[in-house]
Amino acid sequence: SQKVNINTAAQEELMTLPGIGEVRAASIIAYREENGEFTEIEEIMNVKGIKTGIFSKINSLICVK
Repeated sequence: SQKVNINTAAQEELMTLPGIGEVRAASIIAYREENGEFTEIEEIMNVKGIKTGIFSKINSLICVK
């Protein structure tokens, strides 16, 4: 299965990830609009509401390139 590119994914695609609902998906998009593209997947933990618990569920499912 394809990994979800957190730099290009639309809200609907982000919401397919475990623990990522409508609000967190919107936060990811807002973060990348304000800060530019993620350079590594760990940066997603800078997004409000995403900490190590969620990251541990999605880190094998996401990419930045």
